[in-house]
Amino acid sequence: MPPSTVPSTSATHSTGRSSRIAPHSHIRGLGLRPDGAADNEAAGFVGQNAAREACGIVVELVKSRKFSGRALLLTGAPGTGKTALALAIAQELGVRVPFCPMVGSEVYSTEVKKTEVLAEVFRRAIGLRIKETKEVYEGEVTELTPTETENPLSGYGKTVSNVVIGLKTVKGQKQLRLDPGIYEAILKEKITVGDVIYIEANTGAVKRVGRSDAYASSYDLESETYVPLPKGDVHKSKEVIQDLTLGDLDAANARPQGGQDIMSVMGSLVKKGRTEVTEKLRREVEKVVKGYVEQGSAEVVPGVVFIDEVHMLDIECFTYLNALLESPMAPTVVFATNRGNALVRGTNDVVAPHGIPVDLLDRCLIVKTEPYDKAEVAKVVQVRASVEGLRLGSGVLEKLAEEGERASLRYALQLLTPASILANLSGRKEIVLEDIGEMNELFLDAKSSASKIGSNGY
Repeated sequence: MPPSTVPSTSATHSTGRSSRIAPHSHIRGLGLRPDGAADNEAAGFVGQNAAREACGIVVELVKSRKFSGRALLLTGAPGTGKTALALAIAQELGVRVPFCPMVGSEVYSTEVKKTEVLAEVFRRAIGLRIKETKEVYEGEVTELTPTETENPLSGYGKTVSNVVIGLKTVKGQKQLRLDPGIYEAILKEKITVGDVIYIEANTGAVKRVGRSDAYASSYDLESETYVPLPKGDVHKSKEVIQDLTLGDLDAANARPQGGQDIMSVMGSLVKKGRTEVTEKLRREVEKVVKGYVEQGSAEVVPGVVFIDEVHMLDIECFTYLNALLESPMAPTVVFATNRGNALVRGTNDVVAPHGIPVDLLDRCLIVKTEPYDKAEVAKVVQVRASVEGLRLGSGVLEKLAEEGERASLRYALQLLTPASILANLSGRKEIVLEDIGEMNELFLDAKSSASKIGSNGY
């Protein structure tokens, strides 16, 4: 059998910066066809067709805003793709929809209450798209000249007193004389002549849109973004869309505003810990947001909260989750767990399916992931080898598939990178069976480790 080769990626030989390969780097979506059916191998997924199709329906419900305040529960054995499904849901929704992942054990903090942690996550998952019409100066930078004067505080050095900037559009051009504070913002944005920018007339905020397409070169691939020359006058009214979350508004209003003296500044720097947001403040924020929505200048975008290992929450958290789900601004909630019948944390005698109280479980749509067979393990290993830029020799894929079926899929995937290091040390460019055999001698899977534990606990 010829060696199984996969295309090289930037993870192996690259002249640029190599990106970190995470456990789910290969997941690019749910891999569904336009009719909602799942391809057996698509978007980095292998198998789990029924679960992917169910998640696809949930994605459509979220997009149409008909799933707010409800919950999806992903159940299944460890290593069957529950977290991958949640990440795929986030990618299908796009960057405009807030997606806030957390693990059940994150609520146990010494700084804030458990319910406060859950409330913060829920508020971060509720987006607010604000539309504002602002007076701006927009155009291509044709001149950028800072005017320097002697520093009045000392006889040494000079300071910028103002900056002259020229902006050009299709209709005309204009020269502006700006405050030195705006010049600092221009330097921070790394703006040069030829960039297309806009400056807000009221606040002086500067935003770089991109490089003028008049400066575009003949390269097929560049890191620079080229934009056309703006139309209309330099001074115009422009609709600006800002994406925030209720969590951002809560934090901005809860943060104490100190004075400008040195003691206040130092106090804010050394102060540690998190500040709890009161329920009164949240109601005030919601009241203001409701006003913006009624005026038509803002739009609420319910996002997704993903709570992995949800069985780690206790009875207090589950009770609070019921209240959060009934809120009029509740986001979509996705739970994941690998437990069967389990004791509900915080109780002594309440055993429930998946460690979740029945009243909360009744609010959930439940999707089950199935264990992988040998053929599917082989395909997943092949996908990961491709992502990591590894070459597999004859028989290696079959051996790893056997290990995945015997032990677990995660164990088979974990052998890939150490085996590639061993192959490199031996001067080979591909992983061979001997490398996998040596890895099995050096590392144990969970089942083998458990079987070797003696009566003395070692």
